[in-house]
Amino acid sequence: MRAGAPHDLLNIARRQLRQLYKANTVDLLLADYALTMLQQVSELPYTRQPIPVNGSTAGQAFGAQHEFVERHADATATAYLPVTVRGDRLGVLTVTLPEAPGKDDLAELVKVAQALGHEIVVAERDTDLYLQARRAARLTLAAEMQWQLLPGRSCKRSEYDLGAQLEPAYAIYGDNFDWSTSADHLTLTVTNGMGEGINAALLTNLAINALRNARRAGIPLADQAALADQAVYGQHAGKLHLAVLLLRFELRTGRVEVIDAGSPRMWRQRGNTIETISFEDQLPLGMFEDTQYTSEAFQVRPGDRLIFVSDGVYDVASPAGERYGERALARAINLTRLLPAAQVPREILQQLTGHRTTTTVTDDAMVLCLDWHGGPSPVVAST
Repeated sequence: MRAGAPHDLLNIARRQLRQLYKANTVDLLLADYALTMLQQVSELPYTRQPIPVNGSTAGQAFGAQHEFVERHADATATAYLPVTVRGDRLGVLTVTLPEAPGKDDLAELVKVAQALGHEIVVAERDTDLYLQARRAARLTLAAEMQWQLLPGRSCKRSEYDLGAQLEPAYAIYGDNFDWSTSADHLTLTVTNGMGEGINAALLTNLAINALRNARRAGIPLADQAALADQAVYGQHAGKLHLAVLLLRFELRTGRVEVIDAGSPRMWRQRGNTIETISFEDQLPLGMFEDTQYTSEAFQVRPGDRLIFVSDGVYDVASPAGERYGERALARAINLTRLLPAAQVPREILQQLTGHRTTTTVTDDAMVLCLDWHGGPSPVVAST
């Protein structure tokens, strides 16, 4: 696969699996942007019927992140293998074999799916095939810009699990998220954009890239916010601004440095307690010239779940005018407490859709879930 053409990875995998395991069929299913369908990869991705995530064996493998083997009446069997890269769930590789694979063969097939995932991530720099296969519908130009800006939709390390989702997936306005990890820290950015369409996407792109530029320069968190603020104000002179929640986690200790510059909110589930966590309100990025930001700190403990939401979640109204509100959001968080972090945003947004009960969407919504496991236990010297 490493030596093959970027668009030909699936065909290469097919040839090898037919040769080594006498596979009858090999298909690659990639999750669509809304995480509701698995789309088959082909040269013409819209010609095949998508497979729903809910109610299918492939969807079960995708959701559980575990391989499944389905035996058929003719003695053949299909293996469903998650395609995941560092916790980012891409889709499922399906392999139909003359008979059910043994334990060792199944373990090898799992490795093939993992290797294919890594190659897809690299190949996407050179081909549109895999991006096209994820689309159940055409994206708006603003949504195209926003999705290309994201680091992924989930991420996994020993210290934490992350999952995030934007809705409506095919017509995003200005909400966004970003993260970056190093040996010692996780930096997390949650943004609630102003406006809609291209203007909102351009504003978010400017702010996120300004924050990335400042972060990569290695400067403190408060200065990162100040430099991004200057970039947005320099472009829009206060006419447009961006609400941001900026956090920096120390992986070893769980100490979190935070700057609250706007409307994104954070909830914490600790044991059976679900509560909103408030910080000092500061000005959104770009509202005034030369704004100075100060950070504050809080502590996360192993077992904590943090939920971040934009105002498109907690402020959305039902047809009767009732706001989704804190009580409904707390109930949604509680109902998803047993799900892994990567699945939580999708489930909360589905409940939000049920509250809205209308196809007319006036704002986008963002949910991000962080499960904190904690840093490595300190080594105790023997006596």
